[in-house]
Amino acid sequence: MEVDKNLKNIRIKSPEDIRSSAEAFRDIVKKLVNMRIAASHNIAKNEALVDVEGQLIATEVFGWEGKNDWLGSAYLALESPITMACRYESEPFWINEKGVYTQHPNTFLDEIDLSKFRERAKTTAAIVVPVHMPFSQIGAVSFNPFDEKMTDLSEAYDNFGMELGLYARAFIRSYMHVLPRVQILPSSSKLSKREVECLRWAAMGKTDIEISMIIKRSRATVRFHIHNASMKLDAVNRSQAVFKATQLGYISNMSSKILI
Repeated sequence: MEVDKNLKNIRIKSPEDIRSSAEAFRDIVKKLVNMRIAASHNIAKNEALVDVEGQLIATEVFGWEGKNDWLGSAYLALESPITMACRYESEPFWINEKGVYTQHPNTFLDEIDLSKFRERAKTTAAIVVPVHMPFSQIGAVSFNPFDEKMTDLSEAYDNFGMELGLYARAFIRSYMHVLPRVQILPSSSKLSKREVECLRWAAMGKTDIEISMIIKRSRATVRFHIHNASMKLDAVNRSQAVFKATQLGYISNMSSKILI
């Protein structure tokens, strides 16, 4: 079966396979939909995919001509409507300045701000595959038309969206597996008692001011501890920090117990 053969070529078995797998991915996508790939293994970080020699996959393989627009901002996950949509959707979708289009209704996507779409999304339209992984890490692969005047991708999405989803997930997940140095959680992720305490109250819906009154510290101190915890957990905002802290057992669900 052609899909199985393609998946075999795309999956990365060792760091030495990264470049050849990326090239296979590129060629399959070009033949299928004639689009350019943009990929990220973690939309929360300004970090590029590289081969075993440290060369950028975006420029050396995917053809972004010296730059990868996906990596143009350290705040990509907060600024781009594409990456914002990836936080609310797990299946492939396509997007342009008029809307986000999926196989099944998703009301969360209706609330995404699409203003200044070209400037913020770095493309005029794209088929996008969110890649959700353990510990709330989200990768994403965007398939972008070479012709910027092409803004309706409904036909390509209907015909190949699910297949592109298989390829994108296989590539990103296997990339993560062969790169143990790319840690889902940094070694410095151990939280202090005060950081856990602040996150626990945040998880219960308390504001910074309310937390400051509860723990008898200033609002600035509360924000400092929550910011530090977010940095340690590689979280893009306090909600994700709370979620990761809960997954790691620092916070008990619906409990006031602090785990350290």
